[in-house]
Amino acid sequence: MTDFTDLLDLAAERLGGAVLAVSDEFFAPKEALLKAAEPEWREDAYTERGKWMDGWETIRRRGPGHEWALIRLGMPGVIRGVVVDTRWFRGNYPDECRLEGCELPGVPTVDELHAAEWTEIVPRSELSGNAPNAFAMNDERRYTHLRLHIYPDGGVARLRVYGEARPRFTAYTLAGGEVDLAAMENGGFVEIVSDMFYGHRQNLILPGRSLFMGDGWETQRRRGPGYDWSIVRLAAPGVLHRLELDTDHFKGNAPEHCWIDSIYAPGASAEELAASTQWRPLLARTRLQAHARFRWEEELEDVGAVTHVRLNIHPDGGVARMRVYGTLAQRER
Repeated sequence: MTDFTDLLDLAAERLGGAVLAVSDEFFAPKEALLKAAEPEWREDAYTERGKWMDGWETIRRRGPGHEWALIRLGMPGVIRGVVVDTRWFRGNYPDECRLEGCELPGVPTVDELHAAEWTEIVPRSELSGNAPNAFAMNDERRYTHLRLHIYPDGGVARLRVYGEARPRFTAYTLAGGEVDLAAMENGGFVEIVSDMFYGHRQNLILPGRSLFMGDGWETQRRRGPGYDWSIVRLAAPGVLHRLELDTDHFKGNAPEHCWIDSIYAPGASAEELAASTQWRPLLARTRLQAHARFRWEEELEDVGAVTHVRLNIHPDGGVARMRVYGTLAQRER
C-alpha cells in the first residue's frame, strides 16, 4: 500500500491499544476497531439489531452532528500514517473522517481527554467504501491518544496507526538499571531480515511469550547454502549484559544453530546495515533446541556500546522471541 505500513501499529490491541469511548455503537462494537485479525464477512450472520459486521458501526443519525471514537495508543509515538479501513462496509460507510491527537501523561479519564488540547492529524477527508483508506503524514509530535471523527455516521472495520515508538525510559533505567533494549515496548525495531515467509519480523520483539507458532519470526525452508538473519535496532545505544532466545512452539522447524553479532552505527539505514562488514561477534555459534528458552550471560563478548544486533540462524526456521538486556550507554542517560 504505502511505505509507512511497514512500521509498528501503535494502536495495536496486543500492545495495549484500546477504544475508550464512542458516541454510539448500535450495530457493531467499538472493540472491533483495533482487532489484530483482518476484517471478515459472514454472509448470513445477523444479530437482534441487524446485520453482523466486523468493525465499529453506529446507528443511522437523523439529526445534526457526527460520530466519534476515543482511542488510547498501546505505545506512545510519532505517527507516520494511518489506515481507516472500511472493508465490507459498502452501503453503510462514513462519507468522511477526521483524526486528532493529543499527549497526556498517565491514564486520563474520558472527561479529561475531551477537555484536552487536540491537534489535527488528518483533516476532514473523503472515504471510500470497502477499502483501506490510507493517509500519510509528516509530524514529529508525540501522541498518546487519538480521536477519530466520522461524518455523519456509519461503519469502520479497522483503524491502523503506523509510526515509531517514543516511550519514556524510567528513572531506574536512566540511572543505569538493566532494560530490554530490543523490546518493541521500549522502542526497539526490527529493521530488516533475510526472509519472513511465515512470520513477520516484528514478532521477534513483541511483548510477552509467543501464543502459537505463527506468533514468531519464521523463514521458508532453505534449499541452498547460506543462512537467515534479522537485524534489530536497539531502543538506544547500550552496553549489553544478557541475551535470551525463545523457540517456543517451533517443534519441527527451529533453527539448528544461532550466533549474534553487534555494531555501533547510529543512524545507519537498513541497507547499510545489511551490507556492513563492521559487525563484531557478541555470541559465538551455539546449538539450539526446539520449543525451548535459552539465556546467555557469561558467554557474551565485551564489545562496548552498540546500536544494533544481528541474529543469525542456520540454516533456517523460526524464533519466537529475542530479548537483549543491557544498560544505556553513559551519554544516553
